[in-house]
Amino acid sequence: MSKKIERNYLEIKSIEDLKYNNNASKDYSLEIVFPADFQLNKFFYKNIGKDHRWVDRLVWSDEQWIEYTSDKKVKTYIVKKNNDLAGYFELIFHEYQNEVEIAYLGLLPEYQNQNLGSYLLSSAIKKSFLKKIERVWVHTCSLDHKNALNNYISRGMKIFKKESLII
Repeated sequence: MSKKIERNYLEIKSIEDLKYNNNASKDYSLEIVFPADFQLNKFFYKNIGKDHRWVDRLVWSDEQWIEYTSDKKVKTYIVKKNNDLAGYFELIFHEYQNEVEIAYLGLLPEYQNQNLGSYLLSSAIKKSFLKKIERVWVHTCSLDHKNALNNYISRGMKIFKKESLII
């Protein structure tokens, strides 16, 4: 049985356009993963993605994960509540386009629907613009969390492309 999926591509071109939301309590912290730890990326991808049909990387070998996460253009950040993992985002710096792609962003199910996604996205955009780039972009689809598209728009991102897919 096929299903119609709506995909939206969004961008923000200036840190001044960011509607920053720092509503996370002092119990939450954001940190870069350094050195790279493919197991963290793999854990988040599987545990967040299972509810949103993230499937592309499920076939990756550990070597592929290591190669991806060790690439100097990929940066992974994690958010923790006290010492418990809560969510993450992956940023990919595209040097020749002078832009950053938010490749993946999400919260573990037990941390969803607590307005933490707006803090996570705000942080991803803010960290991206530290690179002195021209834009940050992301794509989301109708399989993602029900608040994903609204979160992107609420943070100041604008849709620049839409497409429909049948899967």
